Amino acid sequence: MDLATLIGLIGAIGIIAASILLGTGAQVFFNVPSLLIVVCGSLFVVLAKFNVGQFIGAIKVAGRAFRFKLPDVEESITELIDLATVSRKQGLLALEDKEISADFLKSGIQLLIDGHPQETVKAILEKERLLTLDRNRWGAKVFTALGDVGPAMGMIGTLIGLVQMLSNMEDPKSIGPAMAVALLTTLYGAMLATMICIPIADKLTLRMTEEARMQELWIDAILAIQEGTNPRVIEQLLSSYLPRGKVAKPGGEAEDA
Repeated sequence: MDLATLIGLIGAIGIIAASILLGTGAQVFFNVPSLLIVVCGSLFVVLAKFNVGQFIGAIKVAGRAFRFKLPDVEESITELIDLATVSRKQGLLALEDKEISADFLKSGIQLLIDGHPQETVKAILEKERLLTLDRNRWGAKVFTALGDVGPAMGMIGTLIGLVQMLSNMEDPKSIGPAMAVALLTTLYGAMLATMICIPIADKLTLRMTEEARMQELWIDAILAIQEGTNPRVIEQLLSSYLPRGKVAKPGGEAEDA
């Protein structure tokens, strides 16, 4: 679970809710037509921009902003050095009994055990990496589009409310509800974009970058293991993936520079 995403979204919504409750009350800020215009209208507009598969896929990918967590780079390097050591001493088939933490890494090691040539291993892993990157990218694009469309739909709702208000100026009772639609749609659109869609899109972009970098690390290590490279050389190769300020220690661990 990514606590930063959860705390950030709940905190932002909580502050807005508290300010509403401390003011005139929540009932004033609830308007069904405004919600329909902003939420449903935005979803339909974004659906028109993408295909159904991309739209539904983005909803599934959104969960990665909350619960997806990559292995720690230092721990992953330690695991890879251990795999390289076993492979160099006992052969690639000895890796079949090793417990591997990540699915991508596990599939790569399995390719080595099956005896595929290096070109095939590299092509399969690169293809899988690019497909994962593409899924994450489309998920971020859908939520970015929602962030763009939400305020625009809010403005459309505002114009609808103003037209209704101006067309019934002779009826004072109709001015209040029409003005509520006009103002609340703008509020809903801004909240949808600023508090939900744009943060999720940015977090998915971050996840995309982190996962792509981790998969590059795994691919480099898998190919080096297949070549029978000395584990110490692999350690030096993978140390470039460590966060800035970290340097590799013997045994695959890392320490502050």
